[in-house]
Amino acid sequence: MSFTMQNQKINIIIVGCGNMGSSHSRAYHNLKDFNIVGLVDRNQDNLDRLNRELGNYPVFNNYEKALSETKPDAVCICTYPGTHAEFAIKALEAGCHVFVEKPIAESVEDANAVVEAAEKANKKVVVGYILRHHPGWKKFIEIAGELGKPLVMRMNLNQQSTGKEWKVHKSIMEAMSPIVDCGVHYVDVMCQMTKANPVSVSAIGARLSDEINPDQYNYGQLQVRFDDGSVGWYESGWGPMISEQAYFIKDVMGPKGSISISKNTFDLPRGSSADIGGHTTVKRLHLHPSEQDETGKLVRKDEMIDTPDEPGHDELCYLEQEFFLKSIKEDMDLSGHLREVVHTLKIVLASDESVKTGKTVNL
Repeated sequence: MSFTMQNQKINIIIVGCGNMGSSHSRAYHNLKDFNIVGLVDRNQDNLDRLNRELGNYPVFNNYEKALSETKPDAVCICTYPGTHAEFAIKALEAGCHVFVEKPIAESVEDANAVVEAAEKANKKVVVGYILRHHPGWKKFIEIAGELGKPLVMRMNLNQQSTGKEWKVHKSIMEAMSPIVDCGVHYVDVMCQMTKANPVSVSAIGARLSDEINPDQYNYGQLQVRFDDGSVGWYESGWGPMISEQAYFIKDVMGPKGSISISKNTFDLPRGSSADIGGHTTVKRLHLHPSEQDETGKLVRKDEMIDTPDEPGHDELCYLEQEFFLKSIKEDMDLSGHLREVVHTLKIVLASDESVKTGKTVNL
């Protein structure tokens, strides 16, 4: 990394100014080492809304035009998944570093093409695995790793989405199912907890709405087996028919006990499950030790572990962009990060194959 790049501001454009793009734009706006040189979105209302909040940044309705005219040092990609690989490769070929929201691509082949383009351009690519930057989730993963082996990992994120949120979900499902789109986060968490290799995936899915194509499904559950004997499942459903009775389960069991994200989801207002700000919340962890005395009674009481430094969604995006900045300024080796990104994508895509074929997929 040159001395000049270490000390100058990084000019960046943000492509896609919906929920995630807006949050990342706020982060760049507040980080002194970034300079926003363009906001890009096909929806002019999104651009106008964001500029009313942040200031008078240049706006574009076309990505290629923005890339050509602004000649940025970096690009933040927050569009629908179907454009992630294409836009990332174009940015890399233009000499830009890339932050791209998950998933990195719709296929393993396209994901590997992004990795190859990054290596060829000698530029950084960071994928938005937001949970890796959350202090509460990092503590959750740390304690899970102390419960012994094998682990049983139970996770879900069901969303009773209506109106605008349901419209967004239907658009995403044109490219991928809920267990693929969100599953990369939680399979990544499972891999961090076990530090083991997944060996097989099986999955089920159901189409609960006539508003989506016949070959799509808006409810799915995947099951992963690991080579250390650990097992994990992840469940995700989107739409106005989805139950909110137990939409947020994050629970891990091992020989030494269990650890759970404690979150009362039963008394929240209807539709709360579609609130993106609540998807990462970790206010308390519930630790249950399994140690017994000679009579078979539990020795230690359950412990509630507070996580007082709970960041909001925008704060998490700020932490992600601090990492992106550090990766550029310090010329960090991100090859391991990208290997893990491609690996988790391969696992969730295998789950999609399992839904469609009805067969377990060996990895």
